[in-house]
Amino acid sequence: MTAEPEPSAAEPPIPGSPVRPVFTLPKTVALVGLMGVGKTTIGRRLADHFGLPFVDADEEIEKAAGMTIADIFANYGEKGFRDGEQRVIARLLEGGPRILATGGGALTHPLTRENLKAKAITLWLKTDIKVLAKRVANRPHRPLLKDRNPIEVLKEHVKTRYPLYEIADITVDTGDQSHVKALDQVVAALHAHIMGAK
Repeated sequence: MTAEPEPSAAEPPIPGSPVRPVFTLPKTVALVGLMGVGKTTIGRRLADHFGLPFVDADEEIEKAAGMTIADIFANYGEKGFRDGEQRVIARLLEGGPRILATGGGALTHPLTRENLKAKAITLWLKTDIKVLAKRVANRPHRPLLKDRNPIEVLKEHVKTRYPLYEIADITVDTGDQSHVKALDQVVAALHAHIMGAK
């Protein structure tokens, strides 16, 4: 008896959602946005949909440094972290198309902004900060939240980072909906962007 295949993000979405268009990505898609917006979760589903590798910049930074993000911040400060992050993202942008989830503050480094704009389709995942605050609460591994109120940190980031995210080629406001529905939105937005660029 043949085992039933496990469902994947590449299969048709839940009933009532639009059928996701099938098309090829010409280059890497880099997901940008605040912490907790779903860059990693949606990124993995997006990679499954397109049959592309998924890479999480934070995970790659930890591998390269041989320590956690929290330890990098503790030992080298945010500037040291951003410099290392810039080098890792530059490396990840070489080679064929992939789905890249970046850290929430990646675009604060000018060279990272320049590289992403030149070598990737940048997609800003956006949602209300109250939704984000619920998602990131009680996550001690996030060094910028250490001993701080998540809402206050996120408000600061809205002021400083939203203007940087404006460089994105595409913006998708996912609200508080499921990641499956958010994926439908993202695929549709990518399709519209790529078709419009031809």
